[in-house]
Amino acid sequence: MARTRRSEIEDKLDRFRDFIRERGLKSTRQRDDIARWFFSAKGHHNADEIYRQVKSESPGIGFSTVYRTMRLLREAGLVQERHFGDSEALYENVSAHHDHCICTECGKIIEFENEQIEALQEAVARKFGFELRSHKMELYGTCSSCASRKR
Repeated sequence: MARTRRSEIEDKLDRFRDFIRERGLKSTRQRDDIARWFFSAKGHHNADEIYRQVKSESPGIGFSTVYRTMRLLREAGLVQERHFGDSEALYENVSAHHDHCICTECGKIIEFENEQIEALQEAVARKFGFELRSHKMELYGTCSSCASRKR
């Protein structure tokens, strides 16, 4: 039976709660609200955006709680913190490996996977006797929408 999106979110929440307990911290409703929203969100989000979204449903939440919770989620291995170019920290759910195209005009981020690129990177690493553990590929340019506006 296929797992539902909700069960994946709940599984991640349980892993986060276990991590919190192991660190001797309290599991709070505010932390759960932040984590639940983030696990259900798609794409890349900065702390301010997360704060605004969660605050609309949980008015008592503070920005520092969002920031600290995102740090804990990152430490738990459930969230990746990314910096594209000179941008502020953006957070994304940990998922299968993928690379990014980033528009330098509007900031749009497109995730992609390409087996040929992956194979080429592994071949380059082998050529230099390098044991590849991970990598990040970020392509910067102008998205089709911004390019057409310039024409």
